[in-house]
Amino acid sequence: MMLRIKRVPTVVSNYQKEEGEEGSRREGGCGRNCLQNCCLQGACLPLYAFKKVDRIVAEKKSVGVFEHDKNEPPVAFLDSLLLGEWEDRMQRGLFRYDVTACETKVIPGRYGFIAQLNEGRHLKKRPTEFRVDKVLQPFDGNKFNFTKVGQDEVLFQFGASEDGDVQFLPDAPIDAENSPSMVAINVSPIEYGHVLLIPHVLNCLPQRIDRDSFLLALYMAAEAGNPYFRLGYNSLGAFATINHLHFQAYYLAVPFPIEKAPTNKITTLDGGIKISELVNYPVRGLVFEGGNTLQDLSNTVSDACVCLQENNIPYNVLIADCGNRIFLLPQCYAEKQAQGEVSPELLDTQVNPAVWEISGHMVLKRRKDYEEASEENAWRLLAEVSLSKERFQEVNGLIFEAISYKGNGNGTDSENLLEDANVEHHSVEEVNAINDSSHPAMVTGSHECLVLQ
Repeated sequence: MMLRIKRVPTVVSNYQKEEGEEGSRREGGCGRNCLQNCCLQGACLPLYAFKKVDRIVAEKKSVGVFEHDKNEPPVAFLDSLLLGEWEDRMQRGLFRYDVTACETKVIPGRYGFIAQLNEGRHLKKRPTEFRVDKVLQPFDGNKFNFTKVGQDEVLFQFGASEDGDVQFLPDAPIDAENSPSMVAINVSPIEYGHVLLIPHVLNCLPQRIDRDSFLLALYMAAEAGNPYFRLGYNSLGAFATINHLHFQAYYLAVPFPIEKAPTNKITTLDGGIKISELVNYPVRGLVFEGGNTLQDLSNTVSDACVCLQENNIPYNVLIADCGNRIFLLPQCYAEKQAQGEVSPELLDTQVNPAVWEISGHMVLKRRKDYEEASEENAWRLLAEVSLSKERFQEVNGLIFEAISYKGNGNGTDSENLLEDANVEHHSVEEVNAINDSSHPAMVTGSHECLVLQ
């Protein structure tokens, strides 16, 4: 028996249609300047070509960042390009609502969960049925996908520089044969600068992580170079609703609660990658950080993700600290929901606990829930997301077997890797020290949210 849930799908593009309306096209083009063959001939978009970084260096206060040349890039990637272009689309009225006007507050408590009231994000859409018991599903070109977005929703193309230097071309042809990766707006933003990273968009890859796509996401985090800019990933079955490979990202100038959570070190791999387990947090998960090279870190985490996919285990990923710290979070909320095991009280909130909610940024759709928001309520919801202790240990066994098999381990038996080691507590003060590094606390632009302490 297939497990399905009904939920209101997130509208990420102004060209997104209701199920069943997609697929109809007029001869001679669709008339909406999309990314399909009907509109690509002669099309140009800005191109940001990043320099591939390799070595991880430690800045003051033990903040891990990726090494760049000391030469100034031709355009500031985060401030001028990504956020500047995002604000341009906001001024042009491409978003469904003004997210900067949404009320936001930090909930009192140990972790400082963040609550946002966003009453308009789910309106004017009917619930759609989603299959939640199959993490890997084939791409279906008849359903909405990112080749159907308008070119005005794309901020720029994003790829590696061919000559090793950072380059920016304001008007570069779209090379359809090589299927460029693109950064586009999410027209239903959760926060300031909310964008989508779509690897090799024209290849029409399904929502499944591979080594190349995950490395691209880490390059984007490193290029932004700001700990307040994070990337997230939702698998199918973990509240991804579009089966076309994509990551999400946005800028939020406060630490996420998950970044404050204490961790229990499990092991350090030969490549210098430390793997820890979250403790005293409502959702069980693994934390990967450090490493001798960016690619080593990326390969280890992507191999773990592939393991979860192949074992049909839904999961979410948060990429934090400029790509130097990655949270891997297997979950089971949608499965519980489909089996009728979630309380009506939680279902009535209409909160879909995807990567941002699990990380502690609670997007609430009813004023009642916002006004009554508490750490206890956030904890109660997220506890339903988490695997049981026994199931989590089983999943960890699969992950460590997979990454050891791929040659990233230190030769230790996977069961031994799971033995507890020292508990490392990241206190609020330590997190603040990380965020008070040389990176600016805020970036330029008119993006302040109302934050109620």
